Amino acid sequence: MEFHHAGIATDDAAHLRELFGGLFDAPVAHEERFDGMDVLFLELDDGYFELLEPHEDGAIGRYLDSHGPGIHHLALATDDIESALATADEMGVAAIDKEPRPGAWGHEVAFLHPKSTGGVLIEFVQH
Repeated sequence: MEFHHAGIATDDAAHLRELFGGLFDAPVAHEERFDGMDVLFLELDDGYFELLEPHEDGAIGRYLDSHGPGIHHLALATDDIESALATADEMGVAAIDKEPRPGAWGHEVAFLHPKSTGGVLIEFVQH
């Protein structure tokens, strides 16, 4: 597996787009409205920053209400998401998603519960 992206919860994606674009020379690679939020991927040399701004009630809005803006999750790319989930299960790691589901940018995704991963929400991503 390799690093794919860091998901960043924000209530001002336009500001972070400008800031990170200038600081890191990170152009927009993809943007869409998905699952109650505006999702914007900024391209880095070895992955992406995924900016997540809610536009309706949902997980990111709840996250911002309780934690404020910042890193929401870390994502790792895999060629076999079902095998990655099976390995996590064999290791006793709790999965939020027992089966892969559609994610942003047309990817299949599955999340591991932070209570099993040292407090870090981990996302598996398969293209």
